[in-house]
Amino acid sequence: MAEVQITVNGRVYHMACDDGQEEHLLTLADYVGGRVAELAENMGQVGDARLLVMASILIADELSDLRAEFDEFRQQMEARLAHAEDALADRLNSLAERLEAVASDLGAS
Repeated sequence: MAEVQITVNGRVYHMACDDGQEEHLLTLADYVGGRVAELAENMGQVGDARLLVMASILIADELSDLRAEFDEFRQQMEARLAHAEDALADRLNSLAERLEAVASDLGAS
């Protein structure tokens, strides 16, 4: 298990992570640290715990918005897929009818 050192709001934290996940954890920590820094700049130093809770709520709100966008996108793609499947089925039926007509004409000759 790997360990990384992150800094949020001037405080150093040692975090364990799976081997190979160090850079990912550092990237996430940088994002959280940036959100905390924004809040501290706008609200002043109101305490680490409060800043972290506020940043967590803001990040959760972003995640909620992204989930809603993803769900809407997925619904749109499912509707498009259903339409495409219906159009393909109609086209295949039309081709089958034409082939049957050609086969019938060839059989009558």
